[in-house]
Amino acid sequence: MSSQHDPEPDPGPEHDREADRAIVRDALGVGIGVGLYGVTFGALGPAAGLSVWQTCALSLLAFTGASQFAFVGVVASGGSPVAGALTSVLLGGRNVFYGISMAPHLPVKGWRRWATAHLVIDESTAMGVTRPTSHQARLGFYWTGITIFLIWNLTTAAGAIAGDAIGDPEAIGLDGAVAAAFLGLLWPRLDSPVTRAVAVTAVALALLLVPFTSPGVPIIIGGLSAVALGLVWGGRRD
Repeated sequence: MSSQHDPEPDPGPEHDREADRAIVRDALGVGIGVGLYGVTFGALGPAAGLSVWQTCALSLLAFTGASQFAFVGVVASGGSPVAGALTSVLLGGRNVFYGISMAPHLPVKGWRRWATAHLVIDESTAMGVTRPTSHQARLGFYWTGITIFLIWNLTTAAGAIAGDAIGDPEAIGLDGAVAAAFLGLLWPRLDSPVTRAVAVTAVALALLLVPFTSPGVPIIIGGLSAVALGLVWGGRRD
């Protein structure tokens, strides 16, 4: 017996082509808008002490905006690359749950499975998981993910080259851009009393730890506390 969460079967050749075109248009709109934001990350990489190729490699291999900004933020504040990597992994862990949500719609194997996993990000999942059929879920997911991946990497390279040529980041205010960019990614997700309470508590804990710990450690501890509080408070709310 099928559960109510199983994806509906794909339609036949008579599926709604107009609906498909609308999904592609929406995916391109999201992909272009989000992809262009990669220029900000590209400019921040050299400002944090990374080379152009290191900045580009992060976008190519990591490809998850919040984790990339977190890594650059930790390194820019004087933290070790290890602390930056741990922070990035912590934030990127949410993609595991996105993959679980999309898995019923993406029956891929072998190298295609690895390539598809690389496209599992916030926007591609949002554009795929809400569709009524697996066909449309794949359409929204792949068009969004591939569009963002291509544009994000191109704009990262452009921003990194430009940022490397600019020089001193403090002269043009780039030293505060990491925090602003990260807040811009976080803000739309604070859409309920529970998420706002978790965020405020985690930030307060991280700020209290700043004078007593090395750079990067407050972010890691604050992030872990946010996960724990989200599980506890979210469970109580449910």
